[in-house]
Amino acid sequence: MSLLVIGTLAYDDIETAHDTREGVLGGSATYFAVAASHFVPPRLVGVVGEDFEENDLAQLRTAGVDVTGVEVAKGDTFRWGGRYEPDWNTRHTTFTRLNVLEHFDPKVPQSFRDSKYVFLANAAPVVQLKALEQVEHPEFVMADTMNLWIEIARADLEALLRRIDAIVLNDEEARMLTGESNLIRAASAVLGMGPRLVVLKKGEHGAFMMGSDVHFSLPAYPVQNVVDPTGAGDSFAGGFMGYVSSMSSAEPEVLRKAMLHGTVTASFCVEGFGIGPLASRSQDELAGRYDDLLGIVTV
Repeated sequence: MSLLVIGTLAYDDIETAHDTREGVLGGSATYFAVAASHFVPPRLVGVVGEDFEENDLAQLRTAGVDVTGVEVAKGDTFRWGGRYEPDWNTRHTTFTRLNVLEHFDPKVPQSFRDSKYVFLANAAPVVQLKALEQVEHPEFVMADTMNLWIEIARADLEALLRRIDAIVLNDEEARMLTGESNLIRAASAVLGMGPRLVVLKKGEHGAFMMGSDVHFSLPAYPVQNVVDPTGAGDSFAGGFMGYVSSMSSAEPEVLRKAMLHGTVTASFCVEGFGIGPLASRSQDELAGRYDDLLGIVTV
């Protein structure tokens, strides 16, 4: 079943306690699409600058991503820099250069508008809404957001929440959005804003999902050698939505399995820089780690 993602493609400069890399191919839509490509051929809408390397688009095509919706605009590609503390849980943004993203006007190709499953990656809520309005009859829409939009674009975000089926948040974002310190109460409050499903990411402590007909929690996959956590949340969302789309269903049983698949794709993402560690994994490797995780959570 067709899966559409609208979001950012970027070049990242990343500093960890062990290594530093510059110009790493990243962006929310990039990580999502590569993770989702293990389940379905995702459709990607985003914008890059004239400096974007053709080889990087080729990487995405090789992974099975349809890049027809990637616009090349005059100027430079969105660039972001981040530094991680040794505990991996603390990240400092060292710079953000919006470049062509500053004037991003999402244009969903006609051939993408029949997509049944849609992921609105982190962007200004007004941009997410504009993209969603171009999709004809979506069956299941999930969105991501961040603290900035909760602070400066709350009205637009609340309008978006009334239009989507699911929202993915981290614990800090959920507390900020609802004013609730308890995450169960926070998730319940988010559900009251419109979506029927909320997925709360807790980093190395796993994730939980809450809806009117489903409650599910699981730990993170125990990765022994974390190299770079950039893109882990988007890779989780990609695995989650990729599986849902492949099953053409968002029923509770499918959603629970999607949580495991999202956790698996995120675990591969953190084992290296950029999309390579995830893109290069075989179906057998993903299935093996899925079985491992299933064994951890099954009594």
